[in-house]
Amino acid sequence: MPPFIALMVWLILLSGLLWLDPAKSGSISSALWIPVIWMFILGTRLPSQWLGGQVGQAAEALEEGNPLDRSIYLILMLLAIVVLMSRSFRWVDFFQRNVVLMAFLFFALASVLWSDFPLVAFKRWFRDLGNYLVVLIALSDPQPLEAVRAVFRRLCYLLIPLSILLVKYFPQMGKHYSFWTGAVEYVGATTSKNMLGVACLISGLFFFWDTVTRWSNRRERPTRRIIQVNVAFLAMILWLLNIAHSTTSEVCLVLGCVVIAAAHSKMFRRRPALLKFLLPAAFCLYLIVAFGFGMNGELAGAVGKDPTLTDRTQIWGFLLSMHTNPLLGTGYESFWIGPRLQWFWQNSGLGRINEAHNGYLEVYLNLGIIGLLLLSGFLIASYRNICRRLEPSSSLASLSLAVWTILLFYSVTEAGFRSGLMWVMFLLGAIAVPQFVEHRAHSAASEYPGVTERLPSFPLEAKGQWR
Repeated sequence: MPPFIALMVWLILLSGLLWLDPAKSGSISSALWIPVIWMFILGTRLPSQWLGGQVGQAAEALEEGNPLDRSIYLILMLLAIVVLMSRSFRWVDFFQRNVVLMAFLFFALASVLWSDFPLVAFKRWFRDLGNYLVVLIALSDPQPLEAVRAVFRRLCYLLIPLSILLVKYFPQMGKHYSFWTGAVEYVGATTSKNMLGVACLISGLFFFWDTVTRWSNRRERPTRRIIQVNVAFLAMILWLLNIAHSTTSEVCLVLGCVVIAAAHSKMFRRRPALLKFLLPAAFCLYLIVAFGFGMNGELAGAVGKDPTLTDRTQIWGFLLSMHTNPLLGTGYESFWIGPRLQWFWQNSGLGRINEAHNGYLEVYLNLGIIGLLLLSGFLIASYRNICRRLEPSSSLASLSLAVWTILLFYSVTEAGFRSGLMWVMFLLGAIAVPQFVEHRAHSAASEYPGVTERLPSFPLEAKGQWR
């Protein structure tokens, strides 16, 4: 099939899928397209890159950015603020419920003062603030559970088929060549095989969770059609994961699905405390075995990964030898820019990378031990928040628990806490928002029998606005 014809077929099928989507709800706010567009940019390429800009990693580009990209980010953030203002968002209540997160964000802002590039650091902090604004659009929706479903479903409808289209019919965009071996790497709509792996991980986790939560109503015709769509997309996701060869994403997808299945099993529904204990205990055990006993290579080899973690251990050792400020770091997102980045590229012999391939080390380099402690506090607070919602039901909470778990493991070999799809998906379950108005909880429960989860929502006067 000629590429142009394939593109037209994709556009027609995408339009039909969005219009005739069996999971589509007429009462969902049109403002949800704001987080969809934001997450699509995070998970694929910058607008300037879609329009023909260089996908490479020039040091100057990493530092200066692009005016078009900044403008689009700013427009989306302003639209998000307008939506939240129209819903009379309770900012004070939100700050009180997320004290540790606020401390982390304000410390990151303060770190601009000791950054070598304060203006660049501030612009990056301000841009990343958009992650929280777009997440709050979904969580402040009058129907937050359906809003979260709609955001992820629309995002997956865009990401997965487009990646297949680019791989098969536009190889100049859908394929790259490895810096290390020269072998072909499939990147789809993203800029690297790891990013494609994350897109598949997030999409696969959502469709599996959506199928599990709807399974009890599978005999109903609308639900059966939704499950059929989910299965079709899961098949496409598995095909993309297979050609992407992103072992970390493959392992994390299996782990996330196991957590979701366990959260919905009878055994753990009866004993939720057991599941809450097992997940952090499993991560602590992994850290002890992998790093305490030096068996990281053996564990990597057991899942088919390079025992050297594709030279990640060398990257970590070289970065730690650079002796940045251990307490404060180099400033928010300031490590990988300027002369420091050039020096690393020229002297490390590890290629033109711009991340530590370890989320915890990445935070340490930029924000030091203080930033790492604040992030750890937020992870603990978010875990407690998720577990409280797991008590009455395991619907959205089970997805949040799975994302929390895989984020911990994923960040051992990738920069999971950087602004991206993984981080935004985590925020959707981790942020605590003003309490749900009681009659809305009953309304959600009646719409989804058996689901009585405490979903976040907002004042009555928000209803009917920005539909």
